[in-house]
Amino acid sequence: MFKAFQVRGALAAAAALLSAGAFAQNLSIATGGTGGVYYPLGGGLAAALSKHVPGMQATAEVTGGSVDNLKLVGSGKPYIAFSMADAAQDAQQGVDKFKGNKVPLKTLLVLYPNRMHVATIEGTGIKSMADLKGKRVSTGSPGSATEVMAFRVIEAAGLDKDKDMKRERLGVAESVNALKDRKIDAFFWVGGLPTAAVTDLANTPGTKIHMIDHADVVTKMNQKYGQLYIEDTIPKSVYKGMDVDNKQATVWNILVAHESMSEKDAYAIVKTVFEKRDDLIAVHKEAANFKLENQKAAATPIPYHPGAIKYLAERGIKIN
Repeated sequence: MFKAFQVRGALAAAAALLSAGAFAQNLSIATGGTGGVYYPLGGGLAAALSKHVPGMQATAEVTGGSVDNLKLVGSGKPYIAFSMADAAQDAQQGVDKFKGNKVPLKTLLVLYPNRMHVATIEGTGIKSMADLKGKRVSTGSPGSATEVMAFRVIEAAGLDKDKDMKRERLGVAESVNALKDRKIDAFFWVGGLPTAAVTDLANTPGTKIHMIDHADVVTKMNQKYGQLYIEDTIPKSVYKGMDVDNKQATVWNILVAHESMSEKDAYAIVKTVFEKRDDLIAVHKEAANFKLENQKAAATPIPYHPGAIKYLAERGIKIN
């Protein structure tokens, strides 16, 4: 009898806790490889959520990137994920790498622009996209949105990813090391500025980085995949050794959750990001692009979560 009373008491206490709006969950943040931008930002976000959202314990996980992240969200476990907008659209529609496995997603917020790097070094003979033909090229790690976008850039440039190059599937840190060792001739990487691994390559003694222009393929990419990409620039000041600005393709990064996430949790996450943005900027300066004015439906193909819409409305941002 006493044990039954204890159980009933515990259940009642739990119900009261939930009805009072307290948070009681562990949350995993799916990020990317250690050489990119998702991982440090994910670590900063985990620290902010754990510190400022009562009852929420968040941890950042190293992953293969956007595709892996979206599959983790689809697993039904408590994940939020960094993703590129194009990969998220594929997941929601159940196409390409998600064929037959739609992931019911909601946008929490638009993060920052992700810039495609097509990087090589002097001595490889590569000065244009056409020069990739016959070369050893890394198109990103399996499970990454770099791979998704790299294939689209290659296709729009009139090349065949399987026939026209010897393709490797390496993350950005591994790609940089392979290029230093002359095991590959070039690599694709889509990330924020600056990306630590690319900075490492640019700062390597005796090495001069060269970024391949490819902004001219954006129109073809958008004609096939929707208005996901924009013509953009990596300024020459970002990486040591760049002689000119790099004209390239950019896609937005977004933070997504499963559509089943509670409105309360979604609201708290978005609120924390904006109210503790300075803490995130201290981790990586791309967090300076976490702006209210960037929260527009045109930047993400995934509908906003009701909890995000509620917070943004309080800040004067109306999401249609």
